[in-house]
Amino acid sequence: MKNLFLFIVLLFTVSTSWSQRGQIIAYIDMEYILENVPEYIQAQNTLDSKVAKWRKNLDEQARFIEVLKTDLANEKAILTKDLIEEKEEEITIKQEELRRLESLYFGPNGDMFLVRKQLVKPIQDQVYNAIQSIAARKKYDFVFEKSSDLVMLYSNKKYDISDLVLSTIDRTRLSEEKKQAQEERRNQTTNAPTKQLSEEQKELLAKKTADKEAQVEESKNRQIEAVKKKVAAQEAQKKQLEEKKKARLKQREEKRELLRKKKEEARKKKEEEQKKKEQKQEDN
Repeated sequence: MKNLFLFIVLLFTVSTSWSQRGQIIAYIDMEYILENVPEYIQAQNTLDSKVAKWRKNLDEQARFIEVLKTDLANEKAILTKDLIEEKEEEITIKQEELRRLESLYFGPNGDMFLVRKQLVKPIQDQVYNAIQSIAARKKYDFVFEKSSDLVMLYSNKKYDISDLVLSTIDRTRLSEEKKQAQEERRNQTTNAPTKQLSEEQKELLAKKTADKEAQVEESKNRQIEAVKKKVAAQEAQKKQLEEKKKARLKQREEKRELLRKKKEEARKKKEEEQKKKEQKQEDN
């Protein structure tokens, strides 16, 4: 209802300004556009494959936890209180690890968010750049998105520029591929050995090559460092959980030792009282 109200207000605004000058509007179908961009389909398939792998891992751990719960329920009647607490503690730790892993995969800044940003966002940027280029060239005042939350009660197909957006993306792709091919040819020509190069040109060429290699190496090192930090954070969390588990086990063992001492003291006290009682009876 709120979207419908906003759309009516927008139409009223457009209609009011239309009386002052002719307005040019268009709309796109983002789902249709993305479904016809090969790079988006490939990126989405890659993301879906990773998501399926992550969910499989989470499902396996969840099933393992259910097995632990089932085993505990079946054996609870024959287990001591200490063993029951130990198994419950193990289940709690596994549940914490599962929640942490789920957050690592699908949290606000998890792997899914980062992979989607890495794979899908550049393609979405291509679409938005194409729309802006078309709107500027054809002087559109408004370009609506048909599949968004904004309710379109009616849309005339002649105002649909989705195919035009796809054509613009294709032309941009071909232009970039052509530029890349030309750049590769220039690099091959530049890197080809020639006797006509002066010493100054050779030094400049060597400097450019060294700078490019340094940039590549720096980018590679940054990626490696980012992976190391991520692994270190995971290891730190895992170590923290292990230390927490050890502390709880130590505390439980101390309680057990204290309980054993109290039982032993009670047993000795009882034996002494029994001996005193027997001695008293003998004296009488």
